[in-house]
Amino acid sequence: MDKRYKKGILVAGGQGLGAGLNQLTFPLGVIVDQFDFVYVADGHNHRIMRWTKGAAKGSIVVGGNGQGKEPNQLDTPEDLSFDEEYNLYVNDAENCRVQKFAVDLN
Repeated sequence: MDKRYKKGILVAGGQGLGAGLNQLTFPLGVIVDQFDFVYVADGHNHRIMRWTKGAAKGSIVVGGNGQGKEPNQLDTPEDLSFDEEYNLYVNDAENCRVQKFAVDLN
């Protein structure tokens, strides 16, 4: 190993492919907020996950209601962004839309 590169630190998933709260399936986007929460667009599980620092498992903050077109569903989310009011914007790729969600910090 080239000594210029440090080892990575697992911050989300890492427990193999799956839909458990400690798993991801085809993660496509990641963003870290001002509170050091890590948000992941879990593409093939059609959900947005949040991990707190050092957590063994995450929580579902958006989606998780199956693949679909309803306002509470996603279809292959790919990218994430926050605005200054802490709203989360999700690129819901296969639905050809961007959705805005108010994030509960609890």
